[in-house]
Amino acid sequence: MKYEPGNSFFDEMYAADGRVRPHYQGLQEYIDRLGVSEFQRRHGMLDLAFRNQGITFTVYGDSKGTERTFPFDPVPRVIPASEWAHVEAGLTQRVGALNFFLNDIYGDAQILNDDVIPSELVYTSTHFRREVHGVTPPGKLYTHIVGTDLIRDEKGEYLVLEDNLRSPSGVSYLLSNRDAMRRIYPKMFEGQGVRSVQHYATSLLSLLQSVSPRDNGTVVVLTPGMYNSAYFEHAYLAQQMGVELVEGRDLFVDAGRVWMRTTGGRQQVDVIYRRIDDDFIDPLTFRRDSALGVSGLIEVYRQGRVAIANAVGTGVADDKAVYAYVPDMIKYYLNEEPILNNVPTFLGSDSDHLEHIVGNAANMVIKAVGEAGGYGMLIGPSATEEEVAEFLVKVRANPRDFIGQPVVGLSRHPTFYEDSSAFEGAHIDLRPYILCGKDEVTIVPGGLTRVALRRGSLVVNSSQGGGSKDTWVLDHDGPVTPQGQSQFMHGHVGGGLSQGQTQFQGGFGAVPIDTPAGEGGAEEVMPGVDPALAGIREQVAEEAQIGAYVQSQEQEPVDPGDTHSVPTAGEESQAAETGDLDPALGAVGEQVAQDVDSQIGVYVEDPGSGEQVPQQRQSQEQSGSGSPTQRQSQSQSQSQKSYQQELEKNELGGDK
Repeated sequence: MKYEPGNSFFDEMYAADGRVRPHYQGLQEYIDRLGVSEFQRRHGMLDLAFRNQGITFTVYGDSKGTERTFPFDPVPRVIPASEWAHVEAGLTQRVGALNFFLNDIYGDAQILNDDVIPSELVYTSTHFRREVHGVTPPGKLYTHIVGTDLIRDEKGEYLVLEDNLRSPSGVSYLLSNRDAMRRIYPKMFEGQGVRSVQHYATSLLSLLQSVSPRDNGTVVVLTPGMYNSAYFEHAYLAQQMGVELVEGRDLFVDAGRVWMRTTGGRQQVDVIYRRIDDDFIDPLTFRRDSALGVSGLIEVYRQGRVAIANAVGTGVADDKAVYAYVPDMIKYYLNEEPILNNVPTFLGSDSDHLEHIVGNAANMVIKAVGEAGGYGMLIGPSATEEEVAEFLVKVRANPRDFIGQPVVGLSRHPTFYEDSSAFEGAHIDLRPYILCGKDEVTIVPGGLTRVALRRGSLVVNSSQGGGSKDTWVLDHDGPVTPQGQSQFMHGHVGGGLSQGQTQFQGGFGAVPIDTPAGEGGAEEVMPGVDPALAGIREQVAEEAQIGAYVQSQEQEPVDPGDTHSVPTAGEESQAAETGDLDPALGAVGEQVAQDVDSQIGVYVEDPGSGEQVPQQRQSQEQSGSGSPTQRQSQSQSQSQKSYQQELEKNELGGDK
């Protein structure tokens, strides 16, 4: 893997002396073994899969088109176990303090009375909702779902950049990224000890059901509609949880309860996972011109007959000016020192801070406190003098609405650029997703790593040209022994079978692997196997798996009026098991099978002794049971069935 880490920023994969970090060694060896051309070919398959699945986001005001696919880089970010334990502890501490803060300011406001945080800073926030003052949400939970943005500075220290407590988005891309990577680069995961993320939807549904005012309550996802930038995510999460995706017009209030219109009549709704800002959620309470919300919803919420996640009013805690006081919240409510530090922040509402912001604007990042997605922000070093002067006019006019922070050199990570067919450094951040329940906090191992794909840019937001990466959290600190071909050749280590082994056994013949262990605990299949032939055979099996996934994303559209073209469930099942392989690969696989069998023989059970004994392969021509084309088809079917079984096992068992 050819890559120049540089010396100006912290590089996630390479240490300052140029050596790969221990937890990245297995990944580096896999990429080297795969080769740049093959890596690029599979990258193209990922793009195709994302387009066909509709994994998109919306850029408002973009003349090139509203909807686009979410850019994805297939070089994963890897976080070792000890490092993640530190991050996890810091996030758990932080969301706990934020929930205490929200309960406090919508109640007795003791933290304000004790002058820990200026009262005017809270009460002048555009996201402070007086309409719900005194309302206690179910379980006293305001922050059910949190997305906290983390960065690493030049020294490699994790810092909190901001908290997202209203409707944090992006988790669907995290899950889709992992799903696609496991299919396009299946052997990248072998033996790496990557923790699973597939439990998120189940955990989210369990959390939402736990705050229902009724037993076995009905949960819905409330979306603004298909033109919202995160509509793909709304639909994805509803589908994954098995709940209804609704718009405001699908709900109504009657007799002090919220109801959903259905084809079978109205149905009471108990929990609303809302992806709509407070301003638009109820036109009788907030914006009168809103056509997205549900009239009367807040009154039902006050009466405790419906739960809303996240709770109304949480936005005050992710105000970027209030963010500066989160370390003080941790000390005040928990009597602990913050585990994760903030980025140093200057408040426009403070006269001394404002003077510093104005005097150093060319070297700072200045942000509007209520904006998100990279909007309302000035990056001084990359702005012209005119742009700086124009932005400072806004700051002086409304200083409460702005903060200033020093420019932090975000850590960099190897990223594959197709235009140069090379790996280059790109700046990244990390958004972990936290589920806060009554009794426990669940954090998805990893999160969404966002990457600034524009060369030299520090802005990772998708709306500003950013993309994403898969994020691995390991169950160890590294290094790992690369598995790939060695597992294919030498049986299992630690009691489990590798994916390559399963496909080997279920592919072009049955080869016993329960032979005595060799040096280092590895079990040899048979000493006479040519490694080159075994490698080709493994490649055929992997190509079968990748090919099946790509074919599944290339289904031809079906004419709704043509009933003859719609496959039955049985036909779909059969197609999934016997999908066509590349004929060339099938021919190579058949020849490899014959070559390997000629060296080691095919083992069958002796009827008398019950032992495995070698038997030379007999062709179907000799037994008069089929043509070469039929043999190739049968071989392909065996390989595909093996792949299907392995895929089902992985789906049930999660990432290994």
